[in-house]
Amino acid sequence: MLLVIDVGNTHTVIGVFRGSELVQRWRMATNKLHTADELRLKLQPLLASAELSAQDLDGACIASVVPKLTDAWGEAAFVLLGVMPVICNARAAGALFETDYPNPSEIGADRVADAVGAKALYGSPVVTVDFGTATNMEVIDKDGKFVGGVIAPGIDTSASALTERATKLGAIDFADPHTAIGRNTAEAMQVGIVYGEADRVDGIVNRIFDQLGYRAPVIATGGLAYRVAKISSTITDTNPDLTLEGLRLVYNEFVSNHG
Repeated sequence: MLLVIDVGNTHTVIGVFRGSELVQRWRMATNKLHTADELRLKLQPLLASAELSAQDLDGACIASVVPKLTDAWGEAAFVLLGVMPVICNARAAGALFETDYPNPSEIGADRVADAVGAKALYGSPVVTVDFGTATNMEVIDKDGKFVGGVIAPGIDTSASALTERATKLGAIDFADPHTAIGRNTAEAMQVGIVYGEADRVDGIVNRIFDQLGYRAPVIATGGLAYRVAKISSTITDTNPDLTLEGLRLVYNEFVSNHG
């Protein structure tokens, strides 16, 4: 069985694969101060809750956008499993991540995993939209190459910035307001934030299509994917486990190349 860990700035998603089947999935808040020992002690009861133990796991693959936690999770996985985890990046992905990007090493691990997962599951061309702390878009062209992407503030990030700077505005639920004209403050914020995010995604995706010269499936993932996908005109599918699937594929590719 394979342990996969997707460490984001806000949340960390952990999964366990049996072959190609995702049999367990957990989401927890990311704490950038956690040590390897603390992470190991958090992981053990999660496994136990699913009647699993470290002895059931053959390997691990980690995608992290938090450098300090990359090392901490790597050490925790090594101590727990007794084998070095695979750290996801463009190099580890090997032939699964074809690109002529000028500097592939700067591409975030989550972006690599999303691109690998989308290409394998949906073919080429394909565009991914990952709704996290940042809203990331990855573009695979019709030849199967990663050609680049987009990084923008995520919904939570935008909303937090707004409420911090406008003290009279409070937190809201990111729900569909079902109106383009808000009749109260919360509704007005929902229009701006929720519809604003959907329209921003649609606008950028259409610009991507114009530049490519053709359309492509658009796959949404991340915590708020379902809410935005429902009101988007360009998103064609939602896959909450896309990043984890990509990590499974990167792990298999790395192991097949390095033994």
